[in-house]
Amino acid sequence: MTVTDIAIMGVGKIARDAHIPSIEKHPGFRLAATVSSSGGVEGVENFATLDDLLAAREDIPAIALCMPPQSRYEAARTALAAGRHVMLEKPPGATVAEVQALDRLATERNLTLFATWHSRYAQAVEPARAWLARRTARRARITWQEDVRNWHPGQAWIWKAGGVGVFDPGINALSILTEILPVPVRVGAAELEFPENCETPITARLELKGDGGLSVLANFDWNHEDPPTWDIEVETDDGTLRLSKGGSEMYVDGAPQDVGDTGEYDALYARFSSLLDTGARDVDLSPLVHVADAFMLGRRKIVAPFHD
Repeated sequence: MTVTDIAIMGVGKIARDAHIPSIEKHPGFRLAATVSSSGGVEGVENFATLDDLLAAREDIPAIALCMPPQSRYEAARTALAAGRHVMLEKPPGATVAEVQALDRLATERNLTLFATWHSRYAQAVEPARAWLARRTARRARITWQEDVRNWHPGQAWIWKAGGVGVFDPGINALSILTEILPVPVRVGAAELEFPENCETPITARLELKGDGGLSVLANFDWNHEDPPTWDIEVETDDGTLRLSKGGSEMYVDGAPQDVGDTGEYDALYARFSSLLDTGARDVDLSPLVHVADAFMLGRRKIVAPFHD
């Protein structure tokens, strides 16, 4: 197998917890460099800026961008313009138009662009998609609740415009929903609660609709005391499907199903490797479109200030 040298830009919590371990396990990748103001990874060459990396390491063909979405567009555009393949941590950008522009640039340059949705690679998601493909979905309910203080402590960028707030975890649920449902859905109504000292919401309630009378209710809460709840339930004409623990467990009419134990980011890097081998791109923006539509349609309510 050909080994691809890859660099990571943004060596924060998600890079250390997920990207780096999966790169180390995948035989097709080698972590060759980082771009980080925090010092990077021990034993790996680190650069202060992306421009420094691109100038010094022409031998690195792929870059995973793991910084907050507000600053990701310029980095991705710079990397693609320099002829490098790019992986985007979710959400892939601060706006839909940004990612569309990156997709056009990647297409023009014949480069791979991978807008990742890690929750789609949870082990129960593909079995759920296959099960629903043979049935008619009638109703669905998403319950996605966690304590932001436990999962994103001290990350102020999340509360700034473009950081999407509770949709940072909520978009994981939407990425699963859009993967498993046999028909597309659209946002019909939304209610968003904004702490008075924040620019992004801490809770969100969405109503989505699909052809054939399909209705979806989603409840996202980032001020929920542990334990977290990450569930999606879909009622069909032939039984009820439930995904639990972020898509890692699957139940049909209450009975647990065997779905294996593949890690999300391990599967993510396997997909990136396949895209690089074939020169393909993978840029599905449907989860981000739903978030954008929720902001456009959502009724806004100001609530008590949030303190980390």
